[in-house]
Amino acid sequence: MKLMTKLLTFLFTFLLAFSVSATDASMDSGLKSKAKRATDNGLRYLREQQDENGSWSGSVGITSLALRAYLESRRKYTEDDGPFITKPVQFLLSHVKEDGSISESINNRNYNTAVAITALQATGNPKYKQTIENGQKFLKGLQLDEKDGYKKDHKYYGGIGYGGDERPDLSNEYLAIEAMKATSLDPNDPVWEKALVFVSRSQNNSETNDLKWAKNDGGFAYMPEYSPHGDAVSYGSMTHAGLISLLFAGVDKNDPRVQSAFNWIRANYTLDENPGAKKNQGLFYYYNAFAKSMYAFGEAEVTDSNGIKHNWRNDLTEKLLGLQDKDGSWVNPDSPRWWEGNKNLVTAWAVISLNHVIR
Repeated sequence: MKLMTKLLTFLFTFLLAFSVSATDASMDSGLKSKAKRATDNGLRYLREQQDENGSWSGSVGITSLALRAYLESRRKYTEDDGPFITKPVQFLLSHVKEDGSISESINNRNYNTAVAITALQATGNPKYKQTIENGQKFLKGLQLDEKDGYKKDHKYYGGIGYGGDERPDLSNEYLAIEAMKATSLDPNDPVWEKALVFVSRSQNNSETNDLKWAKNDGGFAYMPEYSPHGDAVSYGSMTHAGLISLLFAGVDKNDPRVQSAFNWIRANYTLDENPGAKKNQGLFYYYNAFAKSMYAFGEAEVTDSNGIKHNWRNDLTEKLLGLQDKDGSWVNPDSPRWWEGNKNLVTAWAVISLNHVIR
């Protein structure tokens, strides 16, 4: 009996040690410690920049992202931690409109509402349930379909735009999909199937895209037939946004759309630039989408098309550590397009990226 007990104890200890080592193998422990410190420094910078009304840059969108950075951090901040959390929540609630949108601007209502309900959900506070559900309804209402006179064969069918622009795009689509996933929208809601029509038509995959424009590299454009970097070129930030959209909408990892997107990522693996984009444009947006899509895909390593293995957590941490300023902030000084000259926005994106790395 004693021998059996010793054997069981040894086996349990061995399995526990193996489990810990297998988990730790997904990221260098030294880099993980540095990533934790970097997030703390980034959050400290954001707190120093917070306006008296609790917002960052007076923007619903940026405030939502900064709030999410706090709530999803390893520190697990909550409203109990004080005004630096409760004030931004109240700032968001003060911009709730009758139609369910949450925005200070009519031109960015989808973007702002999507990131706002994602942040409110992250509080875990049931008081915001109705506000979140109203936000979901608003996002669903923006989706172009039969109610708007769009038939299923139209290239924009199922798409969602900024909310003030009639043209949908994959960036806004992915943010809406992420928000509806985060807020546990019914997986049987028709919005998912319609969204996948638009997402699939934004992919350069002629085998699964029923529109003639598509090439066959597996990456994603900004919208069907168009990218801001020329023609309908595939590029990094949108390919990761497309991959997230497919996975969050319930598409299996073995689906050819997912596999072709991942193969594009393998063939274009880099963190030195937003691959396929004009120099340094959307760089931190790319890092943010990269972290979220790799986390959702669930593989610790990416083997590129040359057979070289990359630990994406280590790679992204090293890149972000090298770009963080001494004050704890991040910014894109080479390309301020798409607000990447705003330190509050870029710092929030970077912290959210590292939060996914640390998990």
